[in-house]
Amino acid sequence: MLTASGIHIQGSWASLVFGISILAAAFLVAWAAEAGQKDISQALALAAVALITVMPEYSVDLYLAWMAGANPGSDYVHFATANMTGANRLLVGLGWPLVALLFWFKARRAISVGRGISLELLVLLLATIYAFTIPWKNSLALWDGAILVSLFVAYLWLSARAEHVEPELIGPAALIGSLSKRKRRAVALSLFIFSAAVIIFSVEPFTEGLLALGHQFEVEEYLLIQWVAPLASEAPEIAIAAIFTLRGNAMAALIALVSAKVNQWTLLIGTLPGAYAISSAASGYGLPLGLPLDSRQVEEIFLTAAQSLLAMVLLLGGRLTWRSGLMLFALWGGQLWLTAARYIFAFLYLGLSVALLALDRERLRELKALVPNVWKSLRVG
Repeated sequence: MLTASGIHIQGSWASLVFGISILAAAFLVAWAAEAGQKDISQALALAAVALITVMPEYSVDLYLAWMAGANPGSDYVHFATANMTGANRLLVGLGWPLVALLFWFKARRAISVGRGISLELLVLLLATIYAFTIPWKNSLALWDGAILVSLFVAYLWLSARAEHVEPELIGPAALIGSLSKRKRRAVALSLFIFSAAVIIFSVEPFTEGLLALGHQFEVEEYLLIQWVAPLASEAPEIAIAAIFTLRGNAMAALIALVSAKVNQWTLLIGTLPGAYAISSAASGYGLPLGLPLDSRQVEEIFLTAAQSLLAMVLLLGGRLTWRSGLMLFALWGGQLWLTAARYIFAFLYLGLSVALLALDRERLRELKALVPNVWKSLRVG
């Protein structure tokens, strides 16, 4: 039984009630961040939207990492990276295919992104290559976190230098955006502060409620943390991307989802060892050099990195087709049923990535041109 503000809530109900709270708060911050596109560059605004809307994932994972540091021998160490890997794979395996299929049903063609996401692809490639080194060490070290967070900071800095484009706002975001600059910023800031407070208040009972639910119904807690928690927190960004797609702006929808993937694959995973180390030191266990990973977490990170590589290679073609979307969805869906076949799916992702680069020389040329393309876009901006 969990207690919140004097109200006693059973574990299963706690996960539902506080999960809805996190979902609602994520929608609020997403609308506020979208309206912020009127004041900053579109690329930076889309990065900010992606960053803010994945804040629930950050809160859940940071809570688990913090509890792992405070309780070294507990299952929290086992759960520390579960939400991160689940959120990453859900975004690519469900969010990207949904946008591709919706746009195909609407326009009967693929989403064409050209070279407009060269920066995101470059950062995603660098983060993915580095992520493949983590399983070999069986730990997520502090210097790993420093490198990944630095990569995220560089991404934000480069995004801020991009050209400013007037955004297309819909729904509540359009209402906020119609306000004067002073009122718009005040409303956006208020929504962010309120939503952040709700998420911070809800993360502990929501996470502990999921663990209690798994224990009560004999469901593996790791799977609940890995898949149920991201479903609640990813819903706003996927829903907003779907609305953009149905309104014909599939490119903005895809860029937002790609940016969310970059944020999760750099900042989210990069902050975990720091949270673990600080919590361990504060609890009197000393300052560890990194977050230890068991065999399950090593497999999950390797699989997530392999999926990230295939996703990046698919976008090197300058478009996302419905066939590519179906392939990503089928591979992701298969993992839900064959949970023990993680290495099999990982090598499927890797094999498909190599095959696409070998059979389509245009993708290989675009891979080599990523750095020059980013440089050109920054000069234009």
